[in-house]
Amino acid sequence: MLFLHGVGGDRNHWDEQLAFLSKRKFRAAAWDARGYGSSEDYEGPLRFDEDFSADVLRVLDHFEAKTAHLVGLSMGGRIARNFALRHPERLRSLTLANTSAGIDAMTPEQVARFVEERRNRTPESMRALLGSRARPQAMAALQESVKALRRPMYLKTLEAIVAQDHRAPVERISVPTLVIAGDEDRVYPPGATKELAQRIPGARFVEFAGCGHLSNLEQPERFNQVVLEFLVQQENFACQPKGLPS
Repeated sequence: MLFLHGVGGDRNHWDEQLAFLSKRKFRAAAWDARGYGSSEDYEGPLRFDEDFSADVLRVLDHFEAKTAHLVGLSMGGRIARNFALRHPERLRSLTLANTSAGIDAMTPEQVARFVEERRNRTPESMRALLGSRARPQAMAALQESVKALRRPMYLKTLEAIVAQDHRAPVERISVPTLVIAGDEDRVYPPGATKELAQRIPGARFVEFAGCGHLSNLEQPERFNQVVLEFLVQQENFACQPKGLPS
């Protein structure tokens, strides 16, 4: 399993998921995307789809994982669905949390707010990412990751999302997919996330009550259980003898 963080996050945002799923015999890892955390900075502009997809491929190859379950939140979800479109043969399943099919799935006003709030992070804009039932640790984790951002790399990523990550052909996603939304997500409202799920063949949609944009940090127990149930379902299906009914 590989976990991909959002534009203001890092691999530490997935600590509770790694601990939970590792105890259930999944081999789980989370990355720092290029220019984040322990990953190196890079020269030149970012090619959002090509570069991040190639990075995911390198991580899977590093772990000698022929196939993997890929989980992405927000920007990580964008990266994950791009990878699923490019390399479906490398995936066992796809989990997309609090994300969209592309920046042009948002209204111009939503795009302007998205850019402004992320260029100039304030305590108020960070709190606005969280829902009414978010545990206190969620805000602390967000503050730590934002504090650790390297601004030039962060702005490259933000600019690449807005300029390059347009409506993806998610109807072509061919791997089992789980889509998670928060009913208080102000970045990607649940209606937009539900539309994303409806466009992906056979996708399962789950909405968390009282949850904002960071579902895995806000409600980790619910997130872990929903993802685990989905993964077990995929693993059990993969183990069924061919020719037998499911």
